[in-house]
Amino acid sequence: MILFAKRVLALFALALSIAATAQNTHYWQQKANYTMDVTMDVNTFQYQGTQQISYTNNSPDALNQVFYHLYFNAFQPGSEMDARLSSIEDPDGRMMEDKKSRISPLSPDEIGFLDVKNLVQNGKPLNFTVDGTVLQAILAKPIAPGETVVFSLEFNGQVPLQIRRSGRNSSEGVALSMSQWYPKMAEYDFEGWHADPYIAREFHGVWGDYDVTITLDKNYTIGGTGYLQNPQEIGHGYEAPGTKVKKQKGKTLSWHFKAPMVHDFMWAADAEYTHDVLEMENGPTLHFLYKNKPELVENWKALQPKTAQAMAFFSKNVGPYPYEQYSVIQGGDGGMEYAMSTLITGERKLNSLIGVMAHEMAHSWFQHILASNEAKHSWMDEGFTSFISSLCMQELSEKPSENPFAGSYRGYQYLVKSGKEQPQTTHSDRYAYNSAYSIAAYSKGSVFLSQLGYIIGQDKLMETLKKYYTDFKFKHPTPNDIKRTAEKVSGLQLDWYLMDWTQTTNTIDYAIQKVSAADLENTTVVLERKGLMPMPLDVLVIYQDGSQETFYIPLRMMRGGKENPYPEIQRTVLPNWAWAYPAYEFNISKPYQGIKAIQIDPSGLMADVDLENNSLQSAEE
Repeated sequence: MILFAKRVLALFALALSIAATAQNTHYWQQKANYTMDVTMDVNTFQYQGTQQISYTNNSPDALNQVFYHLYFNAFQPGSEMDARLSSIEDPDGRMMEDKKSRISPLSPDEIGFLDVKNLVQNGKPLNFTVDGTVLQAILAKPIAPGETVVFSLEFNGQVPLQIRRSGRNSSEGVALSMSQWYPKMAEYDFEGWHADPYIAREFHGVWGDYDVTITLDKNYTIGGTGYLQNPQEIGHGYEAPGTKVKKQKGKTLSWHFKAPMVHDFMWAADAEYTHDVLEMENGPTLHFLYKNKPELVENWKALQPKTAQAMAFFSKNVGPYPYEQYSVIQGGDGGMEYAMSTLITGERKLNSLIGVMAHEMAHSWFQHILASNEAKHSWMDEGFTSFISSLCMQELSEKPSENPFAGSYRGYQYLVKSGKEQPQTTHSDRYAYNSAYSIAAYSKGSVFLSQLGYIIGQDKLMETLKKYYTDFKFKHPTPNDIKRTAEKVSGLQLDWYLMDWTQTTNTIDYAIQKVSAADLENTTVVLERKGLMPMPLDVLVIYQDGSQETFYIPLRMMRGGKENPYPEIQRTVLPNWAWAYPAYEFNISKPYQGIKAIQIDPSGLMADVDLENNSLQSAEE
């Protein structure tokens, strides 16, 4: 397996100008600063809150309407989420019971809801409508480009039974997993408004600063997004070591958090949380919150140094973690990433606990720093996370695998053979099968990067990720941005790769068609392109005397080639292969009898769908 280069990122970079459309030639993004004050009743699981958003329109467009997400409304009988569970062939098992949706039988005191009582723009009440999980408001006055306005509202909410991501009383007994719990402004960008209903998938939000106060029963410990502003009033493990906590009157505590430059705010709470703190040297403070059960303690203690190792790995190999804290919290229904934190189910074997932690932490980079649109480009979010967390697990594991990406390639091969594959440009909610979505996002998305390393070189791949981080942190990068970054780093043309891999279901299939003696001293090799997707080729030749040689065939449309990935082996660079020609012939300056084996792509990083025709052994073998 080729060794991956590791270099330390030197500096943060400022905003880049990005060609988004012919009319809009410079990158811009909206900003929404939230101030929220919420009171939770831990007996009824209902809460009331006020919200104020200072919203800055950085777009070139005047806005005459705004949209809010009301995600908790999905957890009601008859919702779009409920309907989809009934219509899709392979629904999420966590959301089903006896082959029926767990949402359908929810009673009024079990459902989730967000009820906006009023909405005001700069002091003027607005008319609004709510359809399922989306609120639409017509503005009293359009928001001009560059203008900042203040939206204020009051809302009531009810936490649903734990069914998907958010909820109360999880299967592991966690009281409150509070994600996507507040009226959340939809994103507006160069494509327009992203007011997607909440049916199944991921989220897309507006960058901003959060100031959140949460009041609830004083016996409950909270963990999540942001920095606690009043630790000496709260305690619960947040106070400075060796200091006394100022005792508060009454039955509740008001937790005050601030979170700079995030697009999400999650919190979880339970009366039985153990709260451990690990201060990293030259790194953030790590918080661990888990149920106070004897059977959990050993694994959750062992998880903590591994979490620090993972944080150091990602910071070194992608870019510095920019926040002051990160929290790993038992809750939710599996593993899910949030700003500065993750919710994961905690009753796991240690290796599983570490693996889920590493994956969700990696999302801090590939979603919560590099915030691609998860609904439209899930493969950038889940796939890039899967790629870098696989590399991380190599470092964390006592028994690293020979190929950390083998599982991703197997998943992709299965998807191709299943006949269920759809292009990765498919909206996440519009996949015909959940399984097809998962493999396309996680496995095929991961292969996009590992295979890109095959195309441009592993050192250039890691350099690409670091430049991608530097250029697009705290932004909303698109597929074209990772492609253009790789082009700038490698000097190669890669539009063909982005198009065929993500916008089509074309497959790669190269074959050794024929090997024959050209004469007594030379051998002719004929290769065939059987699949529609083009690729450059590395061809390894092993001779009978044990020596080896590689032949590199650049793809013409790349307009160049990579450096030798095997510097210890002699390499011959052949003329390029144009895609329109189905066959390619070259000569080896050795007699036919002297050849022991020929192998297309010895690295195994090219996702060829038929490996049986990629190698040839001599008759003597």
